[in-house]
Amino acid sequence: MNPILAPVAQYLRMSTEHQQYSLQNQAERVKQYADEHNFEVIQTYSDAAKSGLVLRSRKGLQQLLKDVVSGVAGYRAILVYDVSRWGRFQDTDEAAHYEFLCRSAGIPVHYCAETFANDGSMPSLIMKALKRTMAGEYSRELGVKILAGQRRMAGLGFKQGGNPGYGLQRFLVSADGTLKQPLATGEHKSISSDRVVLRPGRADEVQCVREIYRMLIDDKKSVYAIARELNGRGIPRVGGWKWDYGAVYTVLTHPKYAGHNVHGRTSQRLSTPTVPAPKTDWTIAYGAFEALVDPDTFAEAQRILQTRTIAKSDDEVLDALRRVYAELGRLSYSIIQFSPDLPSPSTLRNRFGGLQQAFEMVGYSGSTGPISAKTRNRLQHIRIALMHEIVAASGDRICIASRGERLPTRLRMPSGRLVFVLMSYCFKPWKDTLRWRVSPRKAGRRLFTLLVRMNVENETIRDLFLLPRIGERRTSFEDADSRLNCGVRLSNPSQLYTAVQQLCRTLASNDSRSGDTSSR
Repeated sequence: MNPILAPVAQYLRMSTEHQQYSLQNQAERVKQYADEHNFEVIQTYSDAAKSGLVLRSRKGLQQLLKDVVSGVAGYRAILVYDVSRWGRFQDTDEAAHYEFLCRSAGIPVHYCAETFANDGSMPSLIMKALKRTMAGEYSRELGVKILAGQRRMAGLGFKQGGNPGYGLQRFLVSADGTLKQPLATGEHKSISSDRVVLRPGRADEVQCVREIYRMLIDDKKSVYAIARELNGRGIPRVGGWKWDYGAVYTVLTHPKYAGHNVHGRTSQRLSTPTVPAPKTDWTIAYGAFEALVDPDTFAEAQRILQTRTIAKSDDEVLDALRRVYAELGRLSYSIIQFSPDLPSPSTLRNRFGGLQQAFEMVGYSGSTGPISAKTRNRLQHIRIALMHEIVAASGDRICIASRGERLPTRLRMPSGRLVFVLMSYCFKPWKDTLRWRVSPRKAGRRLFTLLVRMNVENETIRDLFLLPRIGERRTSFEDADSRLNCGVRLSNPSQLYTAVQQLCRTLASNDSRSGDTSSR
């Protein structure tokens, strides 16, 4: 008579893709253990090429714990090859906690290749604690050895992983230093004795790198201004991305562009967050590669960038901000971006708690740029209230067209014509100058537009204009803008119906005169 087999699950894990047969070997040992103990494996959880240091990257173990805790598991035990396959957690209590979750749900964990039975006895508990500590210590020791090896090879001038960077390419070299072939993105060396070095990449990219340094040093452009110039010229980054502050700043500050191989600029050990490493911990091999810019040019670029920010006190930064304000009469996010004498907007935020705070410290109280979320919400409420007021004043001849819109922006006239209600917030580009900015949605740019201009505080409506259309994706209006002459000014919202009729007659009359002129 065949014995009744108890249903169990197995959990398999291998650390790297190079452990080709690891999962297969684990499964064979688990099956042998299952046969010896009258178990039948009915479900498999696995994590291939996943580190045992943290739970967040191990979807298999996460699903196992979820099934066990939720009570949907249809098995009575979990089989694991050994303690290290369960995890190499740096905190041994974490490994014990996950096992406790299973045991408390009535599903014990069996370690198939260990010499002790996981039965809760004192010898078992001691051995398990020791094995967990050894598993975590193995990862720590391995990390130290790998880091030491990487530092040694980096000190000899060989690149240790990662992308080459804009204007550079990875090149394979033999053990004796003979160049073999370039490595494309995603390609790796196949012979353990081979090494990787950096060499200049495409000629146009190399020229672009040198142009970036020229714009910084000779043209005295800011990092943001350089990025805008490159995008304006249509020069793409690697992968077709547009240039931004970080990309340009990396080209200007990474020592590899001066021919130096650097390793350890950041630190990320045992799956902890990546943090910048102090320069004293860097491994630098000077003159390891062919430089894209000469050392003097690179050093001058570092001096300029550090003079703008790092070497300046808060008072010096504010003095520079005052000079820009005195020269231009205003301050804004874009002015900070493109001023060669000022640090980046993010630096001002970090130092002074925000751009507005920095501006107020030098006596400027105008807007820093786009409206805040609070002001945007206020404008939305004002628009909805205005639309309901217009509908009520029209005797329900006008209605709100809300189809396809979470927040309605259009009014439907009795004739079926749609009118786009566009809120325009006020800002001060100069000391005594007012402007109103609009960013109409694409669907509303060709409709009759009720332009709602707010007061200086953006708290109440200043005036209303009915315009044939806006057209532009984003624009701004001055106080007495000539474009407003093409529309009808409303003294109160109840005049919208009459204003639409008047504007229709005006446009029809203009079309008629245009047709008569063309016929003559």
